[in-house]
Amino acid sequence: MSNKKYTVYHNNRCSKSRSALAYLDDQKADYEVIEYLKTPLDSSEITDLLAQLNIPASELIRKGEPEFKEHFQGKKPTEKEWIDAMVKFPKLIERPIIVRNGKAIIGRPVEKIGELD
Repeated sequence: MSNKKYTVYHNNRCSKSRSALAYLDDQKADYEVIEYLKTPLDSSEITDLLAQLNIPASELIRKGEPEFKEHFQGKKPTEKEWIDAMVKFPKLIERPIIVRNGKAIIGRPVEKIGELD
């Protein structure tokens, strides 16, 4: 891996997210961690991430979360409504998200992080 810095949107309680950090550590990669449950993202930050991921908001939603089942299951929110939902309920955001050089991936499996090289 080259020396370009990564940004990792991380939830420490998530094993996949912790695995992504371990992968980057193994690669001796330089990265910054954003714990998005402690420092929630605003709608423009989520919109930027979606553009870097090149996916619609609905694909960034964790559909197994209680907040999804309680508020959104069986509904068809618009793109803006999904983004607003992720602002209000950051647990709905899929993780980990790894960004580098204006491109992002969801780090599942962790080997996908290599696609950012």
